[in-house]
Amino acid sequence: MEAIAGIEYTKDVTGKKRYVQIDLDMYGENQLIEDFLDGLEAMKLKGEPTIPLREFINEQNKKRGLNV
Repeated sequence: MEAIAGIEYTKDVTGKKRYVQIDLDMYGENQLIEDFLDGLEAMKLKGEPTIPLREFINEQNKKRGLNV
């Protein structure tokens, strides 16, 4: 794989590429990186209980004392 400025691959003890370091000064505002991290967070929450959006909105309105 060709080297990319600001991206460094780190190998584990077996020599396998395992980790990626990203220079956030160069890429910190990159939408693709943000989307990738959001996707990881969504995968972590997969299978967690959910509630319908309307129920969430009603709960938030009730907490704020809004009768909408």
